Amino acid sequence: MTDEGFAQWVSERADIVEARLRTAVETSYALVSEAAQYLIDAGGKRFRPTLTIAAGGFGLDAALDEEGLLSAAVVVELTHVASLYHDDVMDEAELRRDIPTAHRRWGNSVAILVGDYMLAQASLVGAALGEDFMTYQARTLSRLVQGQIAEISGPAAGADPLEHYLSVVADKTAALIAASARYGAIFAGLPADQVESLTEYGEQLGLAFQVADDLLDILGEQSGKQPGTDLREGVATLVPLLVQSQARPRDARLLELLAAPVPDADIPEALTLLRAHPAVGEARAQIRHWANQAATNLAGFPDTAPTRALKRLCDQAVLRTR
Repeated sequence: MTDEGFAQWVSERADIVEARLRTAVETSYALVSEAAQYLIDAGGKRFRPTLTIAAGGFGLDAALDEEGLLSAAVVVELTHVASLYHDDVMDEAELRRDIPTAHRRWGNSVAILVGDYMLAQASLVGAALGEDFMTYQARTLSRLVQGQIAEISGPAAGADPLEHYLSVVADKTAALIAASARYGAIFAGLPADQVESLTEYGEQLGLAFQVADDLLDILGEQSGKQPGTDLREGVATLVPLLVQSQARPRDARLLELLAAPVPDADIPEALTLLRAHPAVGEARAQIRHWANQAATNLAGFPDTAPTRALKRLCDQAVLRTR
């Protein structure tokens, strides 16, 4: 299959997944249906289900289980969207994808319970995919929850804040992206060693993807959140942590701003100082490193349209922060 043909194949199946997402959360309770479809209708990159479908492309000439692949793609996106409902409540976020967050519209209790409902619906879809699938999905959910708790609690006394941040990124983001690639490999019918290679590919890509998102929040470009959101919330991300670890005398004002959640009035100043700091270049270099690490896991795969598509995802993780 040509690259163009493969892109069309992925796009057509992504459209099917999009429709199934809405069907999966339909219920006779009007409020639940409306609130559950709220963020689905708001759109988003749909990065995770697209990755699942693309990885499934390795089975096009062999043992592809297309129905299982589509269901797995629905599971990963329902899981991701559910986590957004929960995250926005904990972060007290005002906007998500340029619309008011669900908890601003319906309140915290409804937003949390809708997130729980979506996880339940993801489990219902996943239950048809077998015990092994649900066991791995449960482990992924465990990592998501532990990552969120670690982010809230912060690093332990004496722990390296940078290492703590990276462990949070691995659990909160990379875990589900790794699962997305793994599920595609499984339903493509790939052998165990290639399933593990694609799982590790997803893990490394997930690190690059999230750190790029965190950097875009500083650069003021589209990241699905208001620019400076992490600064407002006092969430430590890579660039501020690098600034603090280096503690240059010339950064005294910036270090003062980063010592606590940054007030709205000081956000423009903090962003200006961060954007001019060499830590931005260091973060870009780290994103390139993880993207390159992800690509090395594709070394054992033939030069086919699916392989090239997954390599392009690595390139995009780097290019979006330039």
